[in-house]
Amino acid sequence: MTRDAYAFWLREPGAGEIRPVALPAPGPDEVLVRARYSGVSRGTETLVFAGRVPADQHAAMRAPFQEGDFPAPVKYGYLSVGVVQQGPAALRGRTVFCLYPHQSAYVVPAAAVVPVPDGVPAARAVLAGTVETAVNALWDAPPLVGDRVTVVGAGMVGCAVAALLARFPGVRVELVDADPARAAVASALGVAFATPETATDGRDLVVHASASSAGLQRALDLLAPEGTVLELSWYGDRPVRLSLGGAFHSGRLTVRSSQVGTIAPARRGSRTYADRLALALELLADPAFDALITGRSPFAELPDVLAGLSAGTLPALCHLITY
Repeated sequence: MTRDAYAFWLREPGAGEIRPVALPAPGPDEVLVRARYSGVSRGTETLVFAGRVPADQHAAMRAPFQEGDFPAPVKYGYLSVGVVQQGPAALRGRTVFCLYPHQSAYVVPAAAVVPVPDGVPAARAVLAGTVETAVNALWDAPPLVGDRVTVVGAGMVGCAVAALLARFPGVRVELVDADPARAAVASALGVAFATPETATDGRDLVVHASASSAGLQRALDLLAPEGTVLELSWYGDRPVRLSLGGAFHSGRLTVRSSQVGTIAPARRGSRTYADRLALALELLADPAFDALITGRSPFAELPDVLAGLSAGTLPALCHLITY
C-alpha cells in the first residue's frame, strides 16, 4: 500500500517544487487515494503560481485541502482523480474525483471523494471541477429555448460552458476567442466559432470567460437590449476598465457575476455541493469534453509545466498531469 507520497508546492511566486509527504494511516471514515491524474486549471492556478491572489481574497480563494497560505509557500490545486486503496468497502478499488491539490497519494474523509461513473474515463474526470463551474453558471443564468448565446473566451471554463449550452434545445451558441486555432475546439464541441471582430451581435446572453477587460467590453457590445453578461472571469489583482456609455443604460444591459464557491441562488435549498459535483461527473460521459484536454506531462515536470503556462509559452486548455 502507498504510505509515502509527493506533493507539488509553490515555494515562492514563480517557483514550484516537488516535496515528500508522510501520509497518516486512514481512520475508519477516511480513504487513502492513489492519484492517477490531476488537471491544471490554467486561469486560476497560473494566477496563484504568479503570486497574484489579492490579499482581500486569500480566504475566499482557499482550496478545500490547501496547505500553506498565499502568496507562498502554498500547496494548491483541486482537480484530482485516483483509486481508493484503503477505506470503506463500498469505495475500495473505485476510481474517484477529489478537490485535492497535486499529490501522488492522500488521505481524506470518505465524504470528500465522489465515485467516477463507469462510462467516464479517469483522465476525462479531472474536468469535473470545471464542468461543475459551468453547471453553476447555467444555474445562475439559464438560457431559454431559442436564445442566442455567446461565450467569450475559449479557455477551459468557457469551453465547458459552450459544451453544456450545445445540449440546450433550440439555443444557438457561438464561441468567441482571439485565437483562430480555437475554432477546432468549437467544432469538436458542436458550436459555432468567431473571432471578436466577426462575432454575431444581438445576443440574449453572453457568458464572459476571457479574464480580460477587452473581452468583457466585447461581451457587453454583443448584447441585445435587456441582455445579460454573465461574468465568470477571475482577474486576481488586475484592474478592469469598461466603457459604460452608449447602449449600456438605454439598452438596460446587465452584468452579473457567478462564482462556484456558492450554489447558485435559484438552486439553494434543492441542491447540495455533492449534487452539483455528481451531476458534473455524469455530464462527462460525453466524449466531446476530451477536446478540453490539450496536453499531458508526468508529475515530476509539474513545476516546469506551471512556469510555462504562467509565461504563456505552453498553450493549453486543461493540461493533464499523470502519476
